Amino acid sequence: MRVTVTARHCEIDEALRERAVELIEKIVKLVRRPQRAEVVFDNDHNQKVVEFQLYVARGGPHVSTAEAHDFRTALDRAADKLRNQLDKLETPASRRTAVGQE
Repeated sequence: MRVTVTARHCEIDEALRERAVELIEKIVKLVRRPQRAEVVFDNDHNQKVVEFQLYVARGGPHVSTAEAHDFRTALDRAADKLRNQLDKLETPASRRTAVGQE
């Protein structure tokens, strides 16, 4: 899977870039057949904004955005939002067990 980290209107250090890749690699374990992921850091009117975009086969992109006063906090918040989105997805295995219990 390809991970792209982009910084718009700002510069980020290597440690933050590595943290973003580390987080997305943990998150993609929640989905089947991930294709690519993008992490975008943006400085928007003194607010630090981080956006995750996760593209998977058979399905639309999963996007989460968070803002804070620093990139590290925004990164963690966006990762939590994406993780929550993916946790809410109903997998075929969970549907089978739910149907079998009726």
